[in-house]
Amino acid sequence: MRRVFQEEVSLSVSREGNMFDTPGLVCMILWYVMLFHPLHADIQCMESDTQESPITNVSVDWRKMELSWESSRNFSEFRCIIMDRGTEYIDTEVDSPLCSFPLELHMLMHKGLTFVIEVPNTNISKQCSFLPGGMKGSAIENFFCVIYNIFLMNCTWQAGRDAPADTQYFLYWQQSRGEEDMECELYIQDENFRNVGCIFQNVSIGTEKAYFLVNGSSNNSLIQFYDEYIDLYKIEILTAPLNVTAHCTRDPMSCIIMWHPPLTSHVENTKCFQYEISIQNKDEPTEEKRLPHVRNDRYEFQNYNEKKRYTLKIRARGKNCLVSSNWGEWSEPIEFGKTMNFFSSITLFASLSSL
Repeated sequence: MRRVFQEEVSLSVSREGNMFDTPGLVCMILWYVMLFHPLHADIQCMESDTQESPITNVSVDWRKMELSWESSRNFSEFRCIIMDRGTEYIDTEVDSPLCSFPLELHMLMHKGLTFVIEVPNTNISKQCSFLPGGMKGSAIENFFCVIYNIFLMNCTWQAGRDAPADTQYFLYWQQSRGEEDMECELYIQDENFRNVGCIFQNVSIGTEKAYFLVNGSSNNSLIQFYDEYIDLYKIEILTAPLNVTAHCTRDPMSCIIMWHPPLTSHVENTKCFQYEISIQNKDEPTEEKRLPHVRNDRYEFQNYNEKKRYTLKIRARGKNCLVSSNWGEWSEPIEFGKTMNFFSSITLFASLSSL
């Protein structure tokens, strides 16, 4: 038989955590994000038998991904489990009342989490579940972020379909586990002055996932929160390649096209990019050609005709590195050759990555 304890709790601003006292249960949650508006959740714990469990004072430190507790009996081994929907991690070799889970688990709080502490070869265990509360359908929807112009980031969302009319939302984020959390400083608002987005400046892209949390407040109801982890490099729109030039010669009849890689906040390796080169002329019918990859930031255009006028532009995407695989912005077109009257296009692909 299992005993169940449940209490409606409001998680407040404090980094030090909150204590929740229920019969036979003391639970401390240490949140790794600073929440200036409370989260609302049910904390529900179950014990394995009718006896009071020797496992008490369960504590979760989200910043370190550590689960700890106190035990009134001296056990030589514990088994810890953390679960969310479809994810489970088990540590079976813990000899003290402390379990450390990999930071890379990236479990989302708004989907609910479960913690289990067991004593092997006994019927002693304690299971605690974090169950987000609030009005159903009040959390934000369609959360989306994009990085552009190297250091700028926009995040947008839509209000929950069933959120009260007076609901206001607030965005907090961490660039990585080791950095401080920040609230949005420049909100984007709709016609009703509700926050529906945020503009961030001086954003740098790291190797860790960034964490975002949007919660809300209303005078009429508790508002559900939403959280998400994002690899920032995946949402970057690359700027255009720089210093695009075309130098043409008659003998041999060809043009050497050269450029510099796009600027980013986190990548210096020039072999991390793949390029698409678009050349338009005004005489031949429209056609597309894909040419072999190159290993450097230049390409030889051998179909050059000095009597024709060409337009050249280049864009980039990531290749085999932590760079967005989506095509970035086109460079400003440059022209070479002589002017004619009709357009056709040739699209060429070049890559700085190894074949």
